[in-house]
Amino acid sequence: MERYSKETEAKMKLFYTGLEEKNRRHYAALEASKLGHGGKQYIGKMFKISQKTLRKGERELLNSELYGQIPLGKQRRIGGGRKKN
Repeated sequence: MERYSKETEAKMKLFYTGLEEKNRRHYAALEASKLGHGGKQYIGKMFKISQKTLRKGERELLNSELYGQIPLGKQRRIGGGRKKN
């Protein structure tokens, strides 16, 4: 696995911070898949996200059914997130 240069990492982090939650998961999963073995760990550390989040993004991208469950303009599936009292 090749590492990105410091300059490229800085640009990626800047781009990542401007994304919404769902798009962050998907972007991180795409970048990790491009790197192959060790990519998930590297991207997880770079963006400071958990492996669980990376796997979730990966599953959503690979399974169109899961991806379609997230309504347009929303970040989570219906019923996700904190419950209202």
